[in-house]
Amino acid sequence: MVRVGAAFVAAPVFGNVGVPLQVRVALSGAVGVLVLGSNSIAPPPTIFALATFLAVAAEALVGFALGFILQIAFAAPLVASEVIGGAMGIGFATSVDPQNGRPSPALGQFFAIMLTLLFLSVDGHLVLVELVVRSYAALPPGAAWLTPDHLKAIALFGGYAFFAGLLLALPVGFLLLCLNLIVGMMSRAAPSLNLFAVGLPASLAVGVVALAVAFPAMGEYMLVIIREGLNATERLVLG
Repeated sequence: MVRVGAAFVAAPVFGNVGVPLQVRVALSGAVGVLVLGSNSIAPPPTIFALATFLAVAAEALVGFALGFILQIAFAAPLVASEVIGGAMGIGFATSVDPQNGRPSPALGQFFAIMLTLLFLSVDGHLVLVELVVRSYAALPPGAAWLTPDHLKAIALFGGYAFFAGLLLALPVGFLLLCLNLIVGMMSRAAPSLNLFAVGLPASLAVGVVALAVAFPAMGEYMLVIIREGLNATERLVLG
């Protein structure tokens, strides 16, 4: 249950603060029974020994790594919300994130909820459980320390969150950039014009309309983000 439980704590959806601890323990136990039925895992000869504690630490490290990769992919909408919200002038609007219980941009919550719904609609949670079960064959207990290549792959995938977030914000961000350029030229042509009285309502209106128009394409790219996250998790398991 150590590897499974660590993966559920670090992974999105399962690691949501709204998920009760009893549910996580029950899921970890159920998947642990499934693992015992599909893999031959020998118990350690001595429980209170240094080798046993090291093996438990290795199991927790593998589980955290499997869930953390998906958590990186789920950070892309937050990056996109910072770009779009700052350009629209609503970066100050925050709400409590149900994923971690901390305040975050309200627009980012909208994107995160949509990404979570898409993740569940394509059975991403079932794929994650399958990858955790398959990881016992590739990284057996007792010898499950991640290699430097695995850690390097996780670190390099961290850059994907910024890359995907910028691409997700590109359609709306480009329109808002053009609007800001137009408002800037207007302010230079008419210095007496109140920039905040004109620019902020225009940015809000254009941003809302651009989000409504671009959201189908953004939804398609969210599916790409989910697939990339699951593929990165699979590469970590199977090499």
